[in-house]
Amino acid sequence: MSKIEDFQKTINVQFKNLDLLEQVFVHRSYLNENPGFKLDHNERLEFLGDAVLELVTTEYLYSNFPNPEGELTNWRSALVKGERISQVAAELGLNDYLYLSKGEAQSIGKSRQLILANTFEALIGAIFLDQGYASAQDFITKNLLKYTNEIIEKKLYRDAKSSLQEISQDKYSITPNYSLISESGPDHDKIFVIGVNIGENLVGQGKGSSKQEAEQDAAKNALEKIDLA
Repeated sequence: MSKIEDFQKTINVQFKNLDLLEQVFVHRSYLNENPGFKLDHNERLEFLGDAVLELVTTEYLYSNFPNPEGELTNWRSALVKGERISQVAAELGLNDYLYLSKGEAQSIGKSRQLILANTFEALIGAIFLDQGYASAQDFITKNLLKYTNEIIEKKLYRDAKSSLQEISQDKYSITPNYSLISESGPDHDKIFVIGVNIGENLVGQGKGSSKQEAEQDAAKNALEKIDLA
C-alpha cells in the first residue's frame, strides 16, 4: 500500500480518485524543480477548500449558538485562521506527504505553517470534490470544530495582549509589561524574543519577525499559563 493510500486511514476518507488526494500535497515550488510531474499544484484545490471551510464553520456556529453576528464572526475567524488550521494539519501528519522544492523543504516556523494551512484547505477541497459536501462537513467538524468550546471558554478569539491585560488587571491590579529579551538575524529577516512580566514575575515569552508579533506570542504564552493557574 502506498503512502497516499495509507493516509486515507488517518482521515477516515476513502477516495475514488487517488490522484486528486495526491495533488493536495503538491506545492508550486516542487513543480518548478520537477516540471514533468504528473499532477498540478494544489492552489486551485486550496481556493475551493477555503470557501467550503468557511461555509461549514459558519453553518455550524449558526446552528449551535444563538449568539449575535459579531460574536459568531469572531469565533469563526479564530477557528479558520492559519495558525489553528496549520496546527490541525500537523496533527494529521500532512507534513509527511508534502511535495516541496529542496528550498521549501527546509522551511520552518511561519513559512511551514502557511504551507500546512494551505494544504489543509486543499484537502478539504479535494474531499468536497471527491466525496461531496456532507463528507467535507464531517471531516471539518471532527478535526477542527472540536476546538470551538476551547476557543470560547479561553477567549482565544480575542487579541492576546488585550485578554492578558484584562486578566492581569482583574486578578492582580497590574498592567503587563513587555521587554525585549533578544534579537537576531539580518535586518531584513529579524527574529525578536519578547518577555512579558506581571509585576516582578516573567509570565511568558514569545518570538516573531516584529516586536508586535513577538509581544502577541508572549501574551499567548502567558495566557496558557494563567488559564491553568
